[in-house]
Amino acid sequence: QVELVESGGGLVQSGGSLRLSCAFSGRSFSTYVMGWYRQAPGEQRELVAQITDGGITNYVDSVKGRFTISRDVISNTVHLQMNSLKPADTAVYTCNAQHLTRDPLRNYWGRGTQVTVSS
Repeated sequence: QVELVESGGGLVQSGGSLRLSCAFSGRSFSTYVMGWYRQAPGEQRELVAQITDGGITNYVDSVKGRFTISRDVISNTVHLQMNSLKPADTAVYTCNAQHLTRDPLRNYWGRGTQVTVSS
């Protein structure tokens, strides 16, 4: 069983920065692709960033150059550094762990953390 606990959300002004963290509890952190998703009110959930155990990353176009995802294999934590934040980044950000085999029974979600960017 895997548990994901997010932290680091909050209220920030446009142009500011926030760092989200996701603590992974469970076995075999290295076998999971870790990601951050977000969902704004009235919008569909979208993948923001993902990182493999080998450090391969991908980002949604709207955050490229502003957000950086990283993973710490010592503490089993994934971080999302968000810079130059915009009001359009306002959403609930949720951590995801997808097993590299894409087994649907091994796809886990955190509870989410609110990020609000004021103009």
